[in-house]
Parts: sequence; C-alpha cells; structure tokens
Amino acid sequence: MKLRVFDSEQDAASACAAHLAEAVRARPSAVLGLPTGRTPLNVYRELVALASRGALDLSRASTFNLDEFFGIPPDDAGSFRSYMERHFFQHVNLPREHIHFLDGSAQDADAECARYDAELAAAGGLDLVLLGIGGNGHIAFNEPGDSLLAPCHRVRLGRETRQANAALFGDDATRVPLEALTLGMAAILQARRVVLLAFGEGKAGAVSAMVRGPVTPRCPASFLQLHRDVEVWLDPMASQQTQ
Repeated sequence: MKLRVFDSEQDAASACAAHLAEAVRARPSAVLGLPTGRTPLNVYRELVALASRGALDLSRASTFNLDEFFGIPPDDAGSFRSYMERHFFQHVNLPREHIHFLDGSAQDADAECARYDAELAAAGGLDLVLLGIGGNGHIAFNEPGDSLLAPCHRVRLGRETRQANAALFGDDATRVPLEALTLGMAAILQARRVVLLAFGEGKAGAVSAMVRGPVTPRCPASFLQLHRDVEVWLDPMASQQTQ
C-alpha cells in the first residue's frame, strides 16, 4: 500500500478527481468502480467541475457502483442510485447504458447479484475502483465477520454502518434498510487499481487496522494488503494512527 497524506480533505478530493480524470484520458473506455456516502462527495463535485470545463470526457467509460440498499427502488430518495444521479450522473456525459447498478427492488437477491457479477465480468472487470472505508473496516458493504464472501451478495448491515448512512434517510438510522446488495471481495481485489479515501478522526482506527493490522475478515479492508496496486489517500486526522 502507498499512503498519501494531504493537508485537507478538499486537497485530497481535488487530487483524486484529477487522478481519475487522467486514468480516463489514458484509457477512455475505462471501467470504474464508484462508491457513495459522504467521503466521495467532494470528489464528485470536482469531477463535475472538470467535466464542465471540458477536462473530463466519460463518453466511452463505464461505471459499476459498489452497492445498493435492498428493499427500496432505484428512484427512492434514499437509494444510492438516487445519490449518484443527484451528485454525478446528471452532470456528466456518461452514457446511460454505461451506468451499471444493483437493483435494490429486485425480488430475487441471489439472481440480481449473479446478474451484476456477470455484467462486470463481461465488461472485463474494474480498471480502477474508488473506495471509502467504514469505521468498522468495511469496504463496499462487506461487513466484518468470521468470513468474507467473494461474489456479489446480500448482506445484513451492522448498526454502525446504518448510523453512518442515516443522512440519506432524514438522519434517522431506524429508517436505513437492514440489508443491502454489495460487490464481493473478489471484484474489489481483482480491480487493476485501487484508490481508497479516508477522512476524519473517526476513520483513524479503521485505517490503522487496514494498514498495520493482520489480514482478517474482522477488518475487510485489511485484505487490500494483498493487492498489488493500492493507494490510500488520507487527511491528517485519518492518518494519525499510521505514523
């Protein structure tokens, strides 16, 4: 892992957007794995700004989002699909047919997960995946446990994860769905490049466990130690336990 510490979250977001734009310029048909949540918001704002200046062309790129809440439709205001529409998709020239998303309203979760894995395989896997990290060490919605699943799967969300997503549901964690659909560890670890962002003191413990702890399903992000091309981009608060 390569760690980079920026002076501020905004500096990291600006650099990350420039990094993603350069990756797309180098490979216009790049397949990107994209997260949601608070951490990447400034990155999406910066990417939209680049697109508005003609410095980012996504007309040949494809995206696969990492996860989606289970039991709500794509047009629900709390869905990750709605989040991406509001903050990114509506503002860039990414073709609609190149946007790939798990359907949280699917009746058969296993079939939906199999479909998504097949679509990603047909696209050739992820060229670059942008990740956040949960305070409990999760990546995508791969939650800590006794073991981790390789394929896309249905998962029960932990209390901490639901609390972290409460802002999407009127700051009421009880309204956050109990389950989600998520890419499994295989798709993430098979990505050709990984960039993980973490900001704030609340992420410092998880970052330390990821970087310096044992590789364990109790900290899913620790498996990134096994990847050949991972960059971890931090602000000073998130990096304080890695010094």
